[in-house]
Amino acid sequence: MNALELKNLSKTYPGFLLDHLNLTLPSGCIMGLIGENGAGKSTTIKLVLDMIHKDSGTITILGKDNEDSIHLTKEEIGVVMDEVGIPDCLTVKQVGKVMKNTFRCWDNDEYSRLTAKLRLPDKKPFKEFSRGMKMKLGIAIAMSHNSKLLLLDEATSGLDPVVRDEVIEMLLDFTRDEDHSILISSHIVSDLEKLCDYVAFLHEGKLLLCEEKDQLLSEYGLIHCTAEELQTLPPQAVRYKKENPYGIEAMVQKSAMPRGAKISPISIEELFLFMVKEAG
Repeated sequence: MNALELKNLSKTYPGFLLDHLNLTLPSGCIMGLIGENGAGKSTTIKLVLDMIHKDSGTITILGKDNEDSIHLTKEEIGVVMDEVGIPDCLTVKQVGKVMKNTFRCWDNDEYSRLTAKLRLPDKKPFKEFSRGMKMKLGIAIAMSHNSKLLLLDEATSGLDPVVRDEVIEMLLDFTRDEDHSILISSHIVSDLEKLCDYVAFLHEGKLLLCEEKDQLLSEYGLIHCTAEELQTLPPQAVRYKKENPYGIEAMVQKSAMPRGAKISPISIEELFLFMVKEAG
C-alpha cells in the first residue's frame, strides 16, 4: 500500500494555480517536496490535510480517500507546520497531558523518551523556547501517537546546522519501520538530499519531476565545456545548459554521452536549479 497518492490535484487562487499534481509516496519511504517560496508546497500539504478544499483530483492517504475518512486518518498522521501551534504558557510535561486527551493512541513513554533525547527543558514555558526547540517539540509530538505518515512543512527552515542534523537523524530513525513514511517540504535542498528516497520538484504550481533520488543522481551529471565542444555532443544527451564567462556548464544524461566523456557528479540542488531555469 502507498502512504500517499495525489492524482490530478488542482487548486486555484488569484495569481496561482496548483496544476494537476500527481505524486505517489510508497510506504516506508521519505519524499522531499522541493521548491521556492510560493511554489505550492504548503498548499499541497494543506490539501492533503483537508485544511483547504481542492478544485479537482483525488487524495488517498494510507489507502483511504481523504474526503471520506480524514477525521479517522488524522490519528495516523503526524503534522509539523512552519509554526508549531502550542499555547505559550505550556511546558513540555503539560503538552504531554494535553496530547494524551487529544490522540487515542498517545504514547506518553515515547513522548518522554523523545523530549529527553532532544534535551527539551521540562519546566520552561513554550514562549521561551528557541525556534529549534519549538520544531523539535513539534516533531516529538508528531512521532508520539503511533503515526504512520509524517507531513512536515518547512520543518528544518531557520534551524542551525546542529539542530537540523538532529532532526534528520530522528526522521531517518522513524522510517526504519517499513510502515512509516514522510512527506517533507523544504527549500533547503541539502537537507532533503541527505534524507529522502524520492524527490519532487515544484515550480510555480507545476510538478517538474518526481523520481527516486539515487536514480536521478546516477542518471545525470555535469560537464564543463566550450560552446564548440557542446556542439559535438549528441543533442539528446544535453538536458539543460547555462553559459558563464568561463564557458558552458551543462546537465547531461550519462547514458547518452560518448564513452570516456568527463562527467562530474551532480547534486539534487543543482538538478533543481537547472530545471527551474529551463522552465523559465
